[in-house]
Amino acid sequence: MKQRHGMKTLILAATLAFTLLRCHLTTAQNVPLDQARSILEKSEATEKAEPTEAERRTREYPSIGAPSRPRVVAHWNRYHDYREASRLLRQLANKYPEIVRLESLGKSYGGRNMWVATITNFQAPGGDARPGFWIDGGIHANEIQSVEAALYTAWFLAESYAENDMVKRLLDERIFYICPMMSPDSRDAHFYEPNTTHSPRTGQRPVDDDRDGRVDEDGADDLNGDGHITEMRIRDPNGDYKSDPEFPDMMVRVKPGEQGEFRLLGSEGIDNDDDGLVNEDGPGGYDPNRDWGWFWQPRHIQGGAYRYPFSIEENRLVADFIRQHPNIGGAQSYHNAGGMILRGPGAKSDAYPQSDVLVYDALGRKGEQMLPGYRYMNVAQDLYEVYGGEIDWLHCSQGIFAFTNELFTPFNYFREREEGRGYFGSSETQRRFNQLLLLNQGFVPWTETVHPQYGRVEVGGVKKSWQRQPPSFLLEEECHRNMAFTLYHADQLPQVSFQDVTARRLSAELLEITAIVENSRLIPTRSAINIRYKITPPDIVSIEGKDLEVVTAMLDHEPFFREATAQTRNPAQVTVDQIPGQGVVYVRWYVKDATQGRVKVKSVKGGEDEIEFNVELGR
Repeated sequence: MKQRHGMKTLILAATLAFTLLRCHLTTAQNVPLDQARSILEKSEATEKAEPTEAERRTREYPSIGAPSRPRVVAHWNRYHDYREASRLLRQLANKYPEIVRLESLGKSYGGRNMWVATITNFQAPGGDARPGFWIDGGIHANEIQSVEAALYTAWFLAESYAENDMVKRLLDERIFYICPMMSPDSRDAHFYEPNTTHSPRTGQRPVDDDRDGRVDEDGADDLNGDGHITEMRIRDPNGDYKSDPEFPDMMVRVKPGEQGEFRLLGSEGIDNDDDGLVNEDGPGGYDPNRDWGWFWQPRHIQGGAYRYPFSIEENRLVADFIRQHPNIGGAQSYHNAGGMILRGPGAKSDAYPQSDVLVYDALGRKGEQMLPGYRYMNVAQDLYEVYGGEIDWLHCSQGIFAFTNELFTPFNYFREREEGRGYFGSSETQRRFNQLLLLNQGFVPWTETVHPQYGRVEVGGVKKSWQRQPPSFLLEEECHRNMAFTLYHADQLPQVSFQDVTARRLSAELLEITAIVENSRLIPTRSAINIRYKITPPDIVSIEGKDLEVVTAMLDHEPFFREATAQTRNPAQVTVDQIPGQGVVYVRWYVKDATQGRVKVKSVKGGEDEIEFNVELGR
């Protein structure tokens, strides 16, 4: 009994000493037991009390790189299905109506909304004429982190506007249009139906892939009912594979003369249509990123092409929206995987003007700094040829500087480069990462089941939720770094303004008005391809004023007008092909009968500015 009482006293004394330290008392000696209990009870009551909003703000540790007090709580170490993503977008629009507006472009094939969130300060000067930036994700629905990156960007912009100076400036100066789910039907199919990490890349419209008169009749079959389509094998001493000595669940090819253990039979599936083939006609059967109206080619040339350019309704809805917003000057399409920052062209027979390539180079090299392990690449020359790709249509048909980022790089496994080991890293690296960091969650162990054609088989391999997709603890970093690169790109959209306007009287009637028009950003107001194909109208620098008569006007790229181009037709509105990135143009008018007026610059993709001049004041 004494021993039990002594232990109780010891526990109380230890608790008291800890409590006294927390209360900043200098000593725990000679404190009566009743007083100790009272101090302890008060301390516990203080801990349990709900802090006020003011207390919460002063107590919060100022984490860097994330909104401090989000109104819309979201977790970026997990993936959102169509319903959850839609709810998040609606919450952002409801909580931040002054900067977020949500609309549906229309319905997908499966009846789901094609959401676009417009995020900007709607009260800012310039209105809809401000430079715009397009972001999309999930055109290949199995590439699920692409949707998360787009959602994260929308959430971060909305939640950070009130507390981050750069975000505030961006939303005051730019307009973001974000379409997170380009293929919403197949996103839910990937989430809730058996698939591999690579499927479904297609949409859900039925296609007769094997040309037997039936559609979608022979897709993959989940033989063991675990929700993942993995691999099938049978034990066969004449097979070409054996178990890896270090990672027994991994198959490696036998060397010449070495006896095998297994024969691989391909992905889980049954010959459902009795044509001798397995899994040759699953849901859909086309590639939404081979459907765009630039260098489009039919299916016998470009695998995955559908009927004709924009024959996929979801793409046509997006294209119509972009065409209705010619202020869009930059774009980011999120994909996976392999850690690439891709620019066009997609076809080797196509070429971008060199001046446009230099802009891409500057942006892409910055991206390599911001995204460790990523490589800036050209699609056709460094990857493979793509006919009818989205970013080619954006650049060559709409004059938009556009990238495709392939999210997640094998560099992130152990922060080491593996040259020449594919988009997903070597099998050995994947197995080691699975063992050491995923704690063996990334693979389905080989288990035996009965196949109606092959008899007893074993199924196992990579889960659909890994290999292309980062695991949860790497997802948020992937989203944030890619968002940051996208915001950098958006910040480099052209921004026109008047650097200076001067007025000089040459005679009693004749005045000389000179304007210096500046583009302070990296990207020119019109790309070279835009000028070549006359995609958008030229920039206009104009002058107006009461009783003002313009005699003539001239344009030059240096202040002395030594190589000036005169404009005698409608000289009050000077047309400018391009205001170069981080450059200026000089415009000069000779006018009669004016003492004051206003000059304006209007650029479809570079915004607008205006300034007044007064001859008596010299400007």
